[in-house]
Amino acid sequence: MQLCSRIMAMGAINVVRGSRSAVEELLHIYNHSESVGLVVDNPEFFNRLAGTFSSKATMRFLVLLWGEKACLSSGETHGVPIFSYKEIIELGRESRVAHIDSHDARQGCKYEIIGSDDIATILYTSGTTGNPKGVMLTHKNLLHQIENLWDVVPTEAGDRFLSMLPTWHVYERACEYFTFTHGIEQVYTTVRNLKDDLRHYQPQYLISVPLVYETLYRGIQKQISTSSTIRKLIAVSFIKVSLAYMEFKRIYEGLYLTRNTEQPSYLASLLDCLWARIIAAILWPLHVLAKKLVYQKIHSAIGISKAGINGGGSLPMHLDKFFEAIGVTVQNGYGLTESSPVVACRRPYCNVIGSIGHPIQHTEFKVVDSETGEVLPPGTRGIVKVRGPQVMKGYYKNPLATKQALDEDGWLDTGDIGWIAPHHLAGRSRRCGGVIVLEGRAKDTIVLSSGENVEPLEIEEAAMRSSLIQQIVVVGQDQRRLAAIIVPNKDEVLQAAKVSSIVDPDAVDLGRDKMTSLLYEELSKWTSECSFQVGPILVVDEPFTIDSGLMTPTMKIRRDQVVAKYKEEIANLYK
Repeated sequence: MQLCSRIMAMGAINVVRGSRSAVEELLHIYNHSESVGLVVDNPEFFNRLAGTFSSKATMRFLVLLWGEKACLSSGETHGVPIFSYKEIIELGRESRVAHIDSHDARQGCKYEIIGSDDIATILYTSGTTGNPKGVMLTHKNLLHQIENLWDVVPTEAGDRFLSMLPTWHVYERACEYFTFTHGIEQVYTTVRNLKDDLRHYQPQYLISVPLVYETLYRGIQKQISTSSTIRKLIAVSFIKVSLAYMEFKRIYEGLYLTRNTEQPSYLASLLDCLWARIIAAILWPLHVLAKKLVYQKIHSAIGISKAGINGGGSLPMHLDKFFEAIGVTVQNGYGLTESSPVVACRRPYCNVIGSIGHPIQHTEFKVVDSETGEVLPPGTRGIVKVRGPQVMKGYYKNPLATKQALDEDGWLDTGDIGWIAPHHLAGRSRRCGGVIVLEGRAKDTIVLSSGENVEPLEIEEAAMRSSLIQQIVVVGQDQRRLAAIIVPNKDEVLQAAKVSSIVDPDAVDLGRDKMTSLLYEELSKWTSECSFQVGPILVVDEPFTIDSGLMTPTMKIRRDQVVAKYKEEIANLYK
């Protein structure tokens, strides 16, 4: 992180990528970006690259952040100057002293001012579809994030942020630049250490992606389900009461999201809000009791005293409502690598559940028809476009892709489907006007052979409410009906089978056919209210992970890679 900042500060361009990426991918990025030097974490990582890079890439120098030079593969670094991080810093100090002490040295140097439109970094996308493209972000792009995120996250010096995102990712980098600029402490964690670090550090803010909040939710649900019968009954009842209380509270506060453009009458709105206040007042004592008896323990375990900031993907509605009910504020945001990344986020004072909030400062949104490009009115679904100072300069050495993503007026095509909430002068939605709601990726839309369009996200989010389903991808392009690939939560499936007397209480395993049948019933139950139902399912043992190439670094499933891997099995489902 520190080295990235130093590289940009001297006017050079850094091209960053995670060390878990494939060697061939790293080589492609290095050569395509015309990089001249390599900065690596440690000798072991370089030794993994050495054979390929020494024969297929040209390096002027190598910087080793940690470890000893002696541990580098001999023969692979012949003729390439190698510097440790400490040596780089010392060289800089010596150069500075020499220039301060020597008038001639100062006269011989030419200083070029870094312009706001100069490229600061090139980030290669690792999206869920397509080949990675080099996103050119300028100093102005990144500075916009530093200057305008405080409205979303009104931090104080000394606040603590906990983050588990890759340090090179644009989401993480924007957060880091913002936090360090405002005197905030940053703590890094991993999926494995997340629960312990939350309890230990008690951060004011958690910066993460939907999968992390899903993990926290599952952990809480598991703790409740394994409690005694009485405690379980009390906790479940309290949560139901709190969910209802928050629902009515949103109504009288004017934060109830709707697509309906019709203006409600003042009298009807008044009665609606009055009724919501009465019901909420009745439920309030039980909600307060729940906070003392149940939620207080949850809060002490997960910390997050101010807010969890979600980005990198849409937060499922059941998670959104659950955390609201137990008093953990989650602010859902939205952005892309191409927009540095944040373009919208929910504010603490206007946290509209189900949305990504209002645009951040100096940012515009519009929704257009996918075929005609016509701007659509509020409440109408279409392709979301965004414009602002944080939007990229373009894709490096890819003018065609740049032209497809950015129009002449600077509007960036996000590729997401969504709508803008209409403005209401009164009623339950009076404070929701202008918030943006996303409903999936345009590229993810499944077109059945009947011509019907299906947004798989709705079905997947509903299915993920089941404790038996760890991961799911809905498929069915050009087929008569939908199918799904499911990674089961095996322990929970086995336990459910025992409860249902499908297997003996002392069983340690569940046959494939029984597991598939049980998961199909579970999927049907949770998705019964969705617009489309899933037909056959494929149960797979191997989870979708970053290391297997089936998830992005921000833990979004790469649909195209999953479909490609199980191509034959999917075909067999439809036979």
